[in-house]
Amino acid sequence: MVCFDKYAQVSDLYFPYVGLENHTGGHYVHRLGVWVDGELNWLGHPNWKMSIDSVKNALAGRTKAINKMLQIELDFFDAVYNEKDIFLRKITVSNKGSVRKEIKLFFNHEFEIYESHRGDTAYYDPMNDAVVHYNGRRVFFVSGRADEKPFDDYSTGIFKIEGKEGTYKDAEDGMLSKNPIEHGPSDSVIGFYLTIEPNEEKTLYYWIAVAESIKDAIALNNYILLKSPEHLLQTTVDYWSAWVNRYNFSFYGLDEKATELFKKSLLIIRAHTDNRGSIIASSDYSMLQNGRDTYSYMWPRDAAYSSMALDAAGDQSLSKRFFEFCNDVITDGGYFMHKYRPDRSLGSSWHPWVKNGKIELPIQEDQTGIVIIALWKYYEASRDLEFIEDLYNPLIKRAADFMVKFRDPYTKLPKPSYDLWEEKFGTTTYTSCVIFGALQAAAQFSGMLGKHDNEKLYRDAAEEIRQAILKYLYNPEEEIFYKMINLANVALETDKTIDMSSAYGLFAFGVLPADDERMKKFIKKIEEHLLCKTFVGGVARYEDDRYYRVSNTIPGNPWVITSLWLAQYYIASAKDIADFEIVKKWINWAVEYALPTGILSEQLDTYTGEHISASPLTWSQAEYVLTVIKYLDKLEDMGICIKCNPVNG
Repeated sequence: MVCFDKYAQVSDLYFPYVGLENHTGGHYVHRLGVWVDGELNWLGHPNWKMSIDSVKNALAGRTKAINKMLQIELDFFDAVYNEKDIFLRKITVSNKGSVRKEIKLFFNHEFEIYESHRGDTAYYDPMNDAVVHYNGRRVFFVSGRADEKPFDDYSTGIFKIEGKEGTYKDAEDGMLSKNPIEHGPSDSVIGFYLTIEPNEEKTLYYWIAVAESIKDAIALNNYILLKSPEHLLQTTVDYWSAWVNRYNFSFYGLDEKATELFKKSLLIIRAHTDNRGSIIASSDYSMLQNGRDTYSYMWPRDAAYSSMALDAAGDQSLSKRFFEFCNDVITDGGYFMHKYRPDRSLGSSWHPWVKNGKIELPIQEDQTGIVIIALWKYYEASRDLEFIEDLYNPLIKRAADFMVKFRDPYTKLPKPSYDLWEEKFGTTTYTSCVIFGALQAAAQFSGMLGKHDNEKLYRDAAEEIRQAILKYLYNPEEEIFYKMINLANVALETDKTIDMSSAYGLFAFGVLPADDERMKKFIKKIEEHLLCKTFVGGVARYEDDRYYRVSNTIPGNPWVITSLWLAQYYIASAKDIADFEIVKKWINWAVEYALPTGILSEQLDTYTGEHISASPLTWSQAEYVLTVIKYLDKLEDMGICIKCNPVNG
C-alpha cells in the first residue's frame, strides 16, 4: 500500500501487510523535483500548484502539477499493480515555454526499512539499471525508463545523521555524485534527463518493485520490462473498473457526484483491506505525527462496518477473510481485545486491566457484538452455510456465550466496558443495543443449524436486554436515552449526555422501530443538541465532545459517521417519496466535503470543512456505502424503484 502527501510525494509505503510495516516510518518522504535553467523545485516548493484526483472507477491516482515559473507541467498516473507488489508511476512532462528546455527529474528515496535505520543498505545495481534499498527480508528495487532508456544519474548517501540532511541536496546543482553504496540511515536519488521542445511533452515511467529477497525483486523488475509498465497500469485500471462496476446499481435520484463517491468509497475500503483479512481503520500515518500511535490497526468494530459495506455491495470474498481473521484472534473467553495488527498480533492499547482497584476486562464489548451482527449480514448475502458451520463453535457460540454471561445480575444489561468512542467506562445504550442485535443473530444462526437449546438461550437473553434498555436506559420524563449508566452500591448513576450513537443503536439493531414515538422524540433531541449550526453543518458525536474540537460554541466537530447515521434514521422512517429529500441532503453533504479523490475523514472543522484527524477513515467510507445501499433498498421495498439493488438478486 502506497500513500502520498499533498504534493504527490510518497509519504507511506506499507509492506508486506496493508498497514504494516511502514518503510518510510510515516515521517520521511520520497521527494520529487524538477531542475530547469539552473533552478531545482521539489514538489513541496510553493511554485507548484497541485491538483490531486483519482482515476475514474479505479484504484489509481491522477495528479497535475503546474509550475509557471519553470513553465513546466507534470501529469502523474500512479497505481499499485493489482497482481504483484509493484508501485508504478507514469509521468508526462510538458514544456509550456517558447524555447527548448533541458529538464531533469529527480526522485529521492528516504527509506526507514522495518521502521528502523539499523542495518539498511542502498546501492546502485549497474547490471539491472536500478537502485536497491534492502534490509533482511525487505527489498525495494527502484528503476524506470524514459524513451526506452534507464535513468541517467544516481547517487546514494546517508541522511539525518553526521550532519547530513540527505542525498536530495546533491541534486540541487543539477548533477548527482554517483556514490554507489551506503549503509545505515541510507537514502538515494535517481535522475532522468530530458530534452523537450516548446509545447512538446515526453513520458517517463518509474517504479519500485518490492520483495523479500533481491532475487525475487530482480524477477519482478524483469516482469515489468517484459510486460511494459504501460500495460501493467492499464490492466490495473481495467481490473478495478471491473471490480467496482460488477453490479449495476440504479442510484435512483442521486446525481453523478454521489454515484462517484459510492464507487470511490468502495475502492478506498478495498485499499485498506489486506488479502489476509485485516481491514485497517486508516492509512493516515501523519495524524499522530506528534503522538504515540496511528490508526493502522484492525479495530473489530470499524472493520465489521467495512465488511458489511463490502457484503452489501456484492463482495463477500473479502468479508470471509475478515471473519477468518476474527476467528483466529478471538480470545478463549469469547471477546475481542481493543485492536489488532494486520499480522493478527495484539495491537497497542490504553485500556487497563484494573479500574478502581478492581480487575476489569479492557474491552469494548460492542466490538464483540458487531462482528456477530456483521457475520449474519455476510450469511444473508452469501448463503455460505458451510463456512458458518465451521465458525459456529469457535466464533459464534464462544462470543454469544460470553455476551450472555457478561451481564449485570441486577439489571440484566451488559456489564460495564469502554464505549465505542473509547473514552468512558460503563454500560452504554449503544453497546447494549449492539449486544441485543448480536444475540438475536446468534439465535438465528443456532436455529438454522438445529441447535435449539442455544437458540432459546440467546433469544431469551436478547429479550431481557431489550426490556432492560427500555427500563434502565430510558428517561421518560426528559424523553431521552442515557448515554451510559453505572451501578454503584445498588444505585444507578446516569449520564444524560445526548449521544448520536445511542439513537443509532436503538433503531439500527432492532431495539425500537424507527417510527416508535420514543425514537422520534429522541431524534428531535439529537437534532436540537448535536446539529452543528454553522455553514458546514453536520452532526457531532455527543454534547461537549472535545476531541479535536475547534470551538467551544459548538457541541463538537461534525463527524461523517454520525451525520450519515442520521440519514439512515430518515431512511428507516421514510413512508413516501417526499421523505427522501432529507436523506439526499445528508448524502450530498458527505459528497460536498469529500476530497476530489473520494476521501472522507473522521471529522470536519465546523467552520471551514477542513478534514480533521484520520483522513481517510475507512469507517466513514463504509457508512457512506451503507447509507446509499439502505436508501436504494428502501426505495425498492416501497415499490418506488423496481430494481434498485442488483446484489439482492
